[in-house]
Amino acid sequence: GLGIITAVGPIILSMILESAEEKEKEEMFIEFTRDLVESVKAGTPIVKSIINVRNKPYGSLSPNIRKLANQVSLGIPIQQALKIFARDVNSLNIARAIALIGEAEKAGGDIGKILESVAISINEISKLKKERRSAIYSLVVQGYIIFIIFMAIILIMQFKILPMVEGIGNIGAIGGTGFISGMGSQTPGEDVSQAFFILLIVQGIFSGIFIGKLSEGTFKAGIKHSFILASIAFFIFVGAKFFSTGSVT
Repeated sequence: GLGIITAVGPIILSMILESAEEKEKEEMFIEFTRDLVESVKAGTPIVKSIINVRNKPYGSLSPNIRKLANQVSLGIPIQQALKIFARDVNSLNIARAIALIGEAEKAGGDIGKILESVAISINEISKLKKERRSAIYSLVVQGYIIFIIFMAIILIMQFKILPMVEGIGNIGAIGGTGFISGMGSQTPGEDVSQAFFILLIVQGIFSGIFIGKLSEGTFKAGIKHSFILASIAFFIFVGAKFFSTGSVT
């Protein structure tokens, strides 16, 4: 279990950092488009405007903006440079906005109004995401609380109720048959303990996926919640078993 957690942990941490970076890039892109709007409305061409703002601080988006400015300053067509920018940023919302800016520049429309509309659109999407996360935050907390209560019930059954049952009756009927009973020389109590452990891990995985889908709208977001819940279940169950019996086997 520790090996799995150690191996999967960096991957989950990387996903969390990527998600945070994507949110920051979307926020900084709003600032970038606003600066372009001001520059373009002042009569500066969009290519020159991009070059003028490349040294402003845009957080994690700064390297992408500098690369975009360097490309257009070398004479690369802005439509191509914008496509490269969208590919490097790897954000669906930014990619859509970049596509609109590129088409507007190619069609020769009022680029200032287009940029302003894009900035407003991205800002509204960002606000809606924040409102959605805020509205369902209580549901996410409830999901964690429900899982903790479920885990507490399992632990009480494992370390309080089952020892009492073993003392007054034959629990072999619970673990003597079925897919878990084929574990070799394990006692029925160990079979049931392993079944409870597997049940907690599976419950943690699927509860996390549900919480992620509910809170952020993607199953990918649920992977981090699954990892957290499954890790909590692992450490608490193994810790409780160690302090109860002096062994984790």
